[in-house]
Amino acid sequence: MGEVYRARDKRLAREVALKILPPSLTGDADRRARFVQEAQSLARLNHPNIVTIYDIGERDGRIFISMEHVEGKTLADVIPPNGLPTAQALSNAIAISGALAKAHAAGVIHRDLKPGNIMLTPDGTVKVLDFGLAKLLLQGSPGDDTLTSGPETLSGVVIGTPAFMSPEQAEGRLVDARSDIFSFGSLLYEMTTGKRAFGASSIAATLAAVLHQDPEPISANVPHELSGTIMRCLRKDPDRRFQSMADVRAALLDAKPETQPAKTPGSSIAVLAFTDISAGGENEYFSDGLSEEIINALTTVEGLKVIARTSAFAFKGKNQDVRRIANVLGVAHVLDGSVRRSGNRIRVGAQLVNASDGTNVWTERYDREITDIFAVQDEIASAIAKVLQLKLGSHPGSGHTPDIRAYEAYMLGVYQGFKSTPESIVSAGQALRQAIALDPSYAAPHAMQGMLHLMMSAWSLRPAHAEMPLMRASAQRALQLDPHLSEAHGLLGVVAGMYEYDWRVAERHFALALGANRVPHFTRSFYAQYYLLPLGRTREAIEQMQRVLEPDPLNVLYRSLLGLALHAAGDTERSNQELAKGLETEGAQWAIHAFSMHNHLAAGKVDEARAAAESAYRLAPWQPQVIGAIAGVLSLTSELERAGHLLQQLKDLPAHRVPNGMTVYHLVRSEPEPAIDCIEKMIEQRDMWAVRLPRLQLAKILRSSPRWPAIMRTMNLPDAS
Repeated sequence: MGEVYRARDKRLAREVALKILPPSLTGDADRRARFVQEAQSLARLNHPNIVTIYDIGERDGRIFISMEHVEGKTLADVIPPNGLPTAQALSNAIAISGALAKAHAAGVIHRDLKPGNIMLTPDGTVKVLDFGLAKLLLQGSPGDDTLTSGPETLSGVVIGTPAFMSPEQAEGRLVDARSDIFSFGSLLYEMTTGKRAFGASSIAATLAAVLHQDPEPISANVPHELSGTIMRCLRKDPDRRFQSMADVRAALLDAKPETQPAKTPGSSIAVLAFTDISAGGENEYFSDGLSEEIINALTTVEGLKVIARTSAFAFKGKNQDVRRIANVLGVAHVLDGSVRRSGNRIRVGAQLVNASDGTNVWTERYDREITDIFAVQDEIASAIAKVLQLKLGSHPGSGHTPDIRAYEAYMLGVYQGFKSTPESIVSAGQALRQAIALDPSYAAPHAMQGMLHLMMSAWSLRPAHAEMPLMRASAQRALQLDPHLSEAHGLLGVVAGMYEYDWRVAERHFALALGANRVPHFTRSFYAQYYLLPLGRTREAIEQMQRVLEPDPLNVLYRSLLGLALHAAGDTERSNQELAKGLETEGAQWAIHAFSMHNHLAAGKVDEARAAAESAYRLAPWQPQVIGAIAGVLSLTSELERAGHLLQQLKDLPAHRVPNGMTVYHLVRSEPEPAIDCIEKMIEQRDMWAVRLPRLQLAKILRSSPRWPAIMRTMNLPDAS
């Protein structure tokens, strides 16, 4: 891709690596474009394990890139015949995966990972080099980037290194972040074994091995967790690999013994909802918002387990002993506090309690102007990290400091949105519109507004054709203001899959969402329920929901979604166990009863199914699925009069809500053809349940219909079997 010189920058008095496109290639438009693209790709990245670019320019007709000069050797120089020691290989792999996760989050895929492009400095620092073949995600077309000819290549030679290419790259297909994951697996295979995963005597034979052969089994000397991670990266089908480099890095951290201390109780905390002690008690939304912002800040602390909002706030107003709370949540420290607001002044009191003996290990009071609230949040998070002897991290943002009035309106919108009722969603929308009007450059309200549109569609409160375009617009605007917002990418992934049935685009958005530095728990749950589950990848959906529940064990909705994923996998016993845990938690929602009903029906337990359906109906008499379910169950128990009343109630709902409920009604009654009639209407309306229904065990009867394959093709879904 060019000539590289060691040079000296006289202005800044430092050594640099100077990459120059030779004069013979300067006039080659394709080479010149690739050269500039490398500079642009690197300029988007700022990570300690990625070589830093300083400048790009042209002199005397020669175009150049000035970049960080890195001393050391490449992995190709240091990997011994039997591979690196496991600890060293893991350490290198974690660093490389972190760099690639950063690149993917910025929309850049490398496309030429190999030992020769990984540098090790004398102090052990890992640097990922040579983004010369890098490509921006969401751009390009199939076959435009892997085959080329040039002055120094034979026509038709594949660009890159064949032994480290993914199958889709070798075939000239459109590649995404999962292609880098395959190449990373090949790199890690060589690091641990000393051998090529796909080595052969010729390029053609190597490419054939990449496409059709599996690598030799990894030595038993390599820990099972690590070898399993490597082989999962190397799956031929991109859909069966890890779906984000962030997930690969998490698996590597789990396989590293040194990471175990980070999981001990000493590095865990729950931030309880701060108590509003203002006169009149009308600022609960503000105290809740302050608590959540502290939670978000603490999630950047490396090695600190932070309990999520829903579980931490479950103890609000109950005056329970912090030691009991800590025991329930499995943490060593609890942060409690209070907020008093008077006009433009606030007083925030906070105390950090050691759960083992109930003693205060830190306490502070802040008397400030309301405009200082952002500084107060940062100071509290920094103080806690210091007390726990941990380092507070940071995550990229837009750099925009919101108008304080807009910030308050946003916190009110979040507060109302978390109540999760039809009425509270309307109130939340009003608050968010006010926040946007007060500060149009504030990204968070746009993303939260997209969340509300998702709720309205997912719960059938409004037609998908009305809500999904608004959801897309809100997410796109949020990304314009803050390109690092994981939740906005996640929302676009939902739109692409659930509304447009474009699962490839959905995957790319989710790859960007999960590759961000801070991934909200609900974004990961979206990935599980709105991408993995519809595609029948139930095991991965289960894994994702288990990860979501680790910091949020009292979240009933997430517990119910884990139960649904287990139900879809056919594991009704474990599904019932998880749903039972949710039913034991205060504030059980209608969904957990509805999913329990599906388990009982799958087991032929009609009486138990009726009891669960009644509970769901009692909590959500407005939900069409619930109405259809209980009407169907009652018809099975010969309670035809009440079943008829419920069916009429269902048919009296707005037109976009009826097919959803009627589909469930016919499935309960084992009537495939009427059920398919209703599913066709759901598809026309883009009802979000249409793509998840095929994974319910009740839906197995649909596979007997000759119409069913066409239904699945309409939604671009793989065969449900």
